[in-house]
Amino acid sequence: MSEKKCDVKGCEEESYQTVPAELANKVFTFDAKATKVHLCREHYKKYKKETKKEREARRADWV
Repeated sequence: MSEKKCDVKGCEEESYQTVPAELANKVFTFDAKATKVHLCREHYKKYKKETKKEREARRADWV
């Protein structure tokens, strides 16, 4: 069984985390339109830094 790869263009690293595509599209460019995308460890760190405020706002709606 093959391992999932990072969905960021030009990256061939193994997938570390799956995140919502609508937030990830604000930071990265992807080949396909999907609801979720796979990110490697390095791209996941960048995703977390770039989308911190948006993710906090979403969590605030849950309460």
